[in-house]
Amino acid sequence: MSSAKVAGGNAVARAIASSPLIAVTLYVAVFGGLLLMAGLSIAEIVAHRQALAQTSDLLDQFRGRKGGAKNAAAAMAEHRGTPFLEGPTVTVAGANLLQRVAAAVGDVGGSVQSSQVDVTGAQVKDGFVGLVVSCELEQPALQRLLYDLEAGMPFLFVDQLDVQVPQTTALNEAGAGRVRVILGISGQWQAGK
Repeated sequence: MSSAKVAGGNAVARAIASSPLIAVTLYVAVFGGLLLMAGLSIAEIVAHRQALAQTSDLLDQFRGRKGGAKNAAAAMAEHRGTPFLEGPTVTVAGANLLQRVAAAVGDVGGSVQSSQVDVTGAQVKDGFVGLVVSCELEQPALQRLLYDLEAGMPFLFVDQLDVQVPQTTALNEAGAGRVRVILGISGQWQAGK
């Protein structure tokens, strides 16, 4: 069997040696295959780099470093602070959460009617402090309030939103009146940090 392989190999070598056209064709085919593999590898590397750049841009947007209409410095100045609720105990963290939400409601011209901080619930075990707040504010200010709470620092999550719109007789000509809003908000507190 090995003599047949040697004879077959010699036949291929004799055919290549006797016809330069076969040798050139084989050389061009091998060289073309190598160029094709190199080209495909380079194209794949470029595609991975573009995907990485898009992912990095998206991550920067999520972190607030890049804004649509704002520059990064203005966005960071607007949302300064730590991403977690501060305080040595969960009670202090709950008070900071209440203070942050009350300030946000006041900034949009609203008023807090009642509030209840949850520092003993199941979420506290996971490091989250909850708050249910009832407030009154102008209807157009609700969107600004929600944006401030969710985009600002510390990171807060709106878990519940209940809006009670007054009767149409209580609305002014512009269609904007005061609405009563019940918000369930939570934020993460890191114990011992």
